Amino acid sequence: MSLIPSFFGNRRGNNFDPFSVDVWDPFKNFPSLSQENSAFVSTRVDWKETPEAHVFKADLPGLKKEEVKVEIEDDRVLRISGERNVEKEEKNDTWHRVERSCGKFSRRFRLPENVKMDQIYASMENGVLTVTIPKAELKKPDIKTIQISG
Repeated sequence: MSLIPSFFGNRRGNNFDPFSVDVWDPFKNFPSLSQENSAFVSTRVDWKETPEAHVFKADLPGLKKEEVKVEIEDDRVLRISGERNVEKEEKNDTWHRVERSCGKFSRRFRLPENVKMDQIYASMENGVLTVTIPKAELKKPDIKTIQISG
């Protein structure tokens, strides 16, 4: 009788061999991420606020600026998207490991009200996309003092 529950899979009968060459994958039967989602998950973005602007930096190694889109949706939503293509396979190639993700990616960020939407600019250098959104000065509320009678 096996001490290992059946959800561990049936690897070589009912006996559990701790020195087996087979590697148990606990996520084997879980729904896997699609190729499209795997690129989305690996797209890292930093967002910092300086006194002058909001600055977004996205790591997009191996992509050209023509493969990346920077858009503003619904008035104040910054969208960074693109596609990382699959490398062409040759019949004689033997792959030992594939870890670089490919597919479409998209990240969205709701921008605060104090941005100058008409002055957004983006640049890409060494696989890092930088989107800079200058800040507008928030109008200070007008305060009117009311005399108290009595």
